[in-house]
Amino acid sequence: MTPQPARPERNGPETASVMGVSPFKPSLVKAVFRDVTPMHVSRSAAWTAASVTRTVLTEIIDGARRAAAEAARKKLTPRDLVSAIDRNVEIEVGCAWYLHSPTFHGLTGVLYDAEGVVVPVRERRGPRKPSAVAGAHRFEAGVRKLLRNQGATAAPAMVRDLDGIASVFLTDLARDAATTVRRRDGRTIGRDDVLTATTIQLFGGGIRQRALSEAREATRNASAG
Repeated sequence: MTPQPARPERNGPETASVMGVSPFKPSLVKAVFRDVTPMHVSRSAAWTAASVTRTVLTEIIDGARRAAAEAARKKLTPRDLVSAIDRNVEIEVGCAWYLHSPTFHGLTGVLYDAEGVVVPVRERRGPRKPSAVAGAHRFEAGVRKLLRNQGATAAPAMVRDLDGIASVFLTDLARDAATTVRRRDGRTIGRDDVLTATTIQLFGGGIRQRALSEAREATRNASAG
């Protein structure tokens, strides 16, 4: 996969979706954190995690919209998701979902064991679904709202993939934030812990900076409200 060229400035419904209220409620975010850690999650941390997840999904949808437009289609399909990720490696997040989605079958590469034998996808998934995958349906309403905010429509399979990626990404974010708190011997996950986790999860400079700046703005607006 190769990074795509610099993106044009957003306009229209995209701008509103980025700077508006996150479609992922803090209560849902805290529920995901509880799946990962018993530590308390501050209100600002929940808002920050919700904002970062929104930014990531917005970038993915934006890339998929452009891929669909090139094919003269309005409705987004899983093939547009694959095209978006192929063009922009920065949005390759929540990868644990790939093993559970038909969209990515055959695209995740081949894994060999110590004896050089190919490991089947079923075994790579593990004996049970991780909580992030099992609870992915919790994000469907937020995904659909985000699509509407961007003036986009998507096939059910595409919604399911966005749903799963959001769940896995947020779970990974929660896990890294909890690890950050343990390193400083704390008991509460705060905004800065989530921001630190964001720098771990988002390796691309462009999307990382957008996520951080939009999350800080979101917490300022939440505090003012």
